Amino acid sequence: MAVTTGQDRDFELTIRRVAYLVLAALCAAPFFATNSFYVHLAVLICLNVAIVGGLALICRTGQLPLGHGAFVGLGAYAAVIATMRGNWPFWLGAVAAALLAALLAAVLGWVILRLRGVYFVLVTFAFAELVRLVMLDWPSLTGGANGIAGIPPAALFGYVFDTKVRFYALALVFAAAVIAFLHAFFRTPTGHAVDAVAENPNLAEASGLSVHRIQMMAFAIGSGIAGLSGALLAHYVGFVSPESFNTGLSVAVIIMLVIGGRQSVWGPLIGSLILTPLPELFRGAVQTQHVFYGAALILILRFLPGGLASISARFSRERGSN
Repeated sequence: MAVTTGQDRDFELTIRRVAYLVLAALCAAPFFATNSFYVHLAVLICLNVAIVGGLALICRTGQLPLGHGAFVGLGAYAAVIATMRGNWPFWLGAVAAALLAALLAAVLGWVILRLRGVYFVLVTFAFAELVRLVMLDWPSLTGGANGIAGIPPAALFGYVFDTKVRFYALALVFAAAVIAFLHAFFRTPTGHAVDAVAENPNLAEASGLSVHRIQMMAFAIGSGIAGLSGALLAHYVGFVSPESFNTGLSVAVIIMLVIGGRQSVWGPLIGSLILTPLPELFRGAVQTQHVFYGAALILILRFLPGGLASISARFSRERGSN
């Protein structure tokens, strides 16, 4: 049996401190970057962290939706329409976007969360396609295939986030808030109940937990986070269209989560940090990009089913067994 010694604990603490220092350096670097493209990538990484974080919460209940991108799109369009046509302030439009995404997810979840496995995946995929088709076929509201352009930048308390560096500060705070929320949530009894439902839903139900209610709660909160992320994304890019929120986005965030780690609150951060810049590196070779994604996903599932976030725990176990 492996025994954790004081030396092992000191080693783990040192590794953790080094990781935090590296993370702090990466977070601070965009503020000093001379190339605005790197700041742009940093903004996208932060927004992806939040989107994947919402998906991680849903997946911790044992369900894997293939329509998470639809809630990002719903949040983006809701915020844009509220801001541009309703003359709402940015923060109110963003809150409305999150609430709309959460409400629709709760209604949808009440109907479909009793499904399991491939059936749940297919229904969420169908829902995402339905949302995209509504965006395309309602041009009077959504602009149709042309989308909506000229979206004003985000503004809070009179401060306008009209530059990449300014918006990066907002996106960084948002991503940190999502990670902090997940970290705190999974330490609560409700968070433990979510993990119990994923581990053995029948036993959780027999223990007095309402599996359907817990899954619906996680589905609504995770989708609400996605909707809020979509609102921020729309005000950052300044343009939305139905094709921005197709199935490719849903697949991309699933890959980020799997490679980062499905069972760790750091999984969304690691997956987004690694995979967000890759499309830019492989922009000249699209097919090579897909080959790399597929190979990386196969290797992770084969050798690190817990994702890259599980490396430190696995290394610690191996040290303890030696």
